[in-house]
Amino acid sequence: MGRSDGAQDGFGEDVFAARQASAAGELLLAIRRDGGAGEQLGRRGDRESNRLIVEAIRATYPTDSILSEEAADDSGRLSADRVWIVDPLDGTREFSEPSRSDWAVHVALWSEQRIVAAAVAVPARGVLLSTADPSRPRPSTSSAPRLLVSRSRPPAMASSVAQLIGGVLVPMGSAGAKTAAVVLGEADAYLHAGGQYEWDSAAPAGIAAAAGLHVSRVNGDPLRYNQSDPMLPDLLICTRELAEPILKAVAQSA
Repeated sequence: MGRSDGAQDGFGEDVFAARQASAAGELLLAIRRDGGAGEQLGRRGDRESNRLIVEAIRATYPTDSILSEEAADDSGRLSADRVWIVDPLDGTREFSEPSRSDWAVHVALWSEQRIVAAAVAVPARGVLLSTADPSRPRPSTSSAPRLLVSRSRPPAMASSVAQLIGGVLVPMGSAGAKTAAVVLGEADAYLHAGGQYEWDSAAPAGIAAAAGLHVSRVNGDPLRYNQSDPMLPDLLICTRELAEPILKAVAQSA
């Protein structure tokens, strides 16, 4: 199935994904310590993190395909059995602001029509979530559901959805950082609509599903990866008990 195989060295794809997300996170922290800000810092982070992850995949799983935000799309992936879906720096804008921690690294493996391994690192917080060691969602400590949305482009329906479920909106960068917050019990749901790509959600969806959270499109449909058009514009990740109320509120707000 297109393997080198990393398992021969005592680890499988879950651990490999976690190691690469962690290594890329350490690299990005070092780049930040070098100084700089703005677009130049973001471009360097995107480029060097992508190089590290892609080179590791090529060395360990040389016949697997790769879909990365920071590389040209290869249509050969559409007939591949295994595709690594990578966002080497999710939340480039936040990474470019040295005071912010809401940026992440995403590494996921798609095979047999689903995400089979995934890792999300939130390096500035020292957080690594992986299907190698799935976290269980921590109990909510808030009386009102906390609904995470993009800080730069929150869904137009978000305010209505929050009102209908009696919740509050909390803006945050990076899909990975938002998903980690839900898994860690710091928020109750993450709602996005209006534009994302497969690399934005593949690894977050993988770790969320492994943690037992609800994961779907905002209309309740499943997320589908390794499509010819990698745009996957919307996403809902939330606790199981909130899934039905949020999906109903989305339908009412559409």
